[in-house]
Amino acid sequence: MKLNAPTQVLWLISVILGGLGILSHFVRIQSVSAYSFELLAIGFVILVIGTLLKRA
Repeated sequence: MKLNAPTQVLWLISVILGGLGILSHFVRIQSVSAYSFELLAIGFVILVIGTLLKRA
C-alpha cells in the first residue's frame, strides 16, 4: 500500500476539526462541546482518507 501526502486543504480541515475537538473538551463552547470527541474523530478520519487516497 502506497501512502500519499494529503492535500493542504484536507490537512488544514483536519487540523481545524481536531483542534476544535480538543479545545472544546477543555473549554466550554456552547454548541460544540457536546461533540468534542466526534470532531476529533472526524478530523482524524479525514486525515487518514487524505493519506490513503491519491489526489484527495
